[in-house]
Amino acid sequence: MKNKLRVALVGNPNTGKSTIFNALTGLNQKIGNFPGVTVDKKSGVSKLADGRAIEIVDLPGTYSLYPKSADETIVFEVLSDKNNSSHPDVVVIVADATNLKRNLLLYTQISDLGLPVIIALNMMDLALKSNMEIDVDTLAKLLNVQVVELAARKSQGIEGLKKAIEFQSLIPLQNSTIDVEVIAPDLIKDISDLLGVDNPYVALQIAHQYKNLKYLSKAQINQIESLKEKYDFHTQKSQAAETIARYNYINEILIDTVTYKSVALEENISNKIDHYLTHKVWGFVIFIAILFAIFQSIFAWSEYPMAIIQTVFVWLAEMGHQYLPSGVLTDLLVDGVLAGLSGVMVFIPQIALLFAFISILEDTGYMSRVTFMMDRLMRKVGLNGRSVVPLIGGLACAVPSIMSARTIENWKDRIITIMVTPLVSCSARLPIYTLLISLVVPKKMLLGFINLQGIALMSMYFLSIFMAILVAWVMKGLIRSKLKGYFIMELPVYRMPRWNNVGITMLESVKTFVTQAGKVIIAVSIILWVLASYGPSNKFDKIDQKYQSIDFTKNYSVDQIKRFKSSEKLENSYAGLLGKSIEPSIKPLGFDWKIGIALITSFAAREVFVGTMATLYSVDGDASKMESVKEKMANAKNTETGLTVFTTATAFSLMIFYAFAMQCMSTMAVVYRETKNIKWPLIQFAYMLVLAYVSSFVVYQLLR
Repeated sequence: MKNKLRVALVGNPNTGKSTIFNALTGLNQKIGNFPGVTVDKKSGVSKLADGRAIEIVDLPGTYSLYPKSADETIVFEVLSDKNNSSHPDVVVIVADATNLKRNLLLYTQISDLGLPVIIALNMMDLALKSNMEIDVDTLAKLLNVQVVELAARKSQGIEGLKKAIEFQSLIPLQNSTIDVEVIAPDLIKDISDLLGVDNPYVALQIAHQYKNLKYLSKAQINQIESLKEKYDFHTQKSQAAETIARYNYINEILIDTVTYKSVALEENISNKIDHYLTHKVWGFVIFIAILFAIFQSIFAWSEYPMAIIQTVFVWLAEMGHQYLPSGVLTDLLVDGVLAGLSGVMVFIPQIALLFAFISILEDTGYMSRVTFMMDRLMRKVGLNGRSVVPLIGGLACAVPSIMSARTIENWKDRIITIMVTPLVSCSARLPIYTLLISLVVPKKMLLGFINLQGIALMSMYFLSIFMAILVAWVMKGLIRSKLKGYFIMELPVYRMPRWNNVGITMLESVKTFVTQAGKVIIAVSIILWVLASYGPSNKFDKIDQKYQSIDFTKNYSVDQIKRFKSSEKLENSYAGLLGKSIEPSIKPLGFDWKIGIALITSFAAREVFVGTMATLYSVDGDASKMESVKEKMANAKNTETGLTVFTTATAFSLMIFYAFAMQCMSTMAVVYRETKNIKWPLIQFAYMLVLAYVSSFVVYQLLR
């Protein structure tokens, strides 16, 4: 039984829906899935003035109830099916006040579903600046609905919206806008009788969308198909008639409520800025300059926070060895779990900065310009602009980016986008890049302000984007399709970033990284510590006897004997034997058996590589000498040659391998869910592994 009032936020893309959701819920949010589909369900809890807790559900952005993707289909399914677990008691339609005509189309559709509706008229501050006057009282009277003025970016109007929700929940107002029954009266009646639907517009929408609605049985779908044939019902003709009727209704409303005094100042400014930022040459130059500044900042600004985190973990390890009783559990906790976590958690400042910068670029409207510019390039390699959104999103995480490819209608473009998105360097690769770059790239400043390590990091990201585009071009010729894809997008006006929203996005991203990566790292660290601490008893017995030899101990100090013994035991442990078994195949890449172990464990998640190296070098090292994973790796020597393990050639070879290899089970799982065919994730894994191996081999052989 539902015990909370449920409110759904619905609106066009770029109307500030997410800002309102964040303002209402703060950090009381959770991400799940809508039942039966892989579409993200974002929900949270808010409190009304009377103290009641309400559930807020943020539905996917859509321009109308006629869907073009799975995300948009879910909007109608949730709103029309009263048995749906996300079906709302009240619908808040977030409308852009500066583009009211288009936004009211969605309002008229949802209102005709018979649901209690509130219009949240957002961006009123921008409407006033653009010399646009809206008579809100008259608008509310003509529409017979509550209209709340908001400027969500400035946190204005949120309390008024809560009061409107409270009022609407007590006295549900239902309103209809046009007579939809005249469009297909007989069909609407028969579908209503068949399904027990009491709303004519719901019946009409079912006639359009019945094949995609999860709550209909196969028998019902077949019956609706027969009814459509019986009445010669044509979807496109019906939608056109309905849309014309709705815009006629909207135009009559706007004549009495909206006055335009002059051309919007913000639009003029945005157009002037776009002359340079979207220029076919200067646009890319500016984009590269912005990325340059971002990666320079990531290295410069994260240095001190990372040092503090590292110091805390080193102190915890020292305290653990000093005050906890000696034994297996202490070794497991300190050398296993704590070492594994420290290797990854130290990179939280860099992860936070990356997500903060991405959020700022999105909030200002600049990311839409990047998508627009990249559309030109995408068309040359056989894709359309819709592919840009997943590729750019891949800078954060491939999993939601691949899911966002659902908006691509063309099957060929969608498959190619899914296949190449994991090549774009995600946030999980950032700890690997920064660790290896800090080992082999000098910490020098060129011209007094250019960080050489930042240049190396930016190069890895550009390389990944270049490779994704190159592979897409190759796949264009391998995957055949006669369908053509088209891309239409809206460029929002430039705005100052909402710092509160940036902060929430950054905190949520860090929380997700810590919880998801932390779970995997703890599990892997425990398993790895056990495998690295134990081995075949006969081999371990021989090692113990060897280091107890009187003649042997005369030539070395006690600390040296401990270090030699732990190193030899690690090499002969179960983990060592596993690494040794694959060493011949990875030696041409410059990798030793320890790196081989990390390659295997990090298949669960790329960032586990750093935790694995931290655990291995912690087990292998001197417990009395606490060092960071970076220091341990920098001092690591090959036991056979005595040479440094992580040379420039090995470090760059390893970065290239992780840049191109499919080291993420979550990504493979979502590719399978999205394509519904096991062959695509298998093909993806195979081609990325071959690409990573060959590229890594070439880099190592050239730099050695």
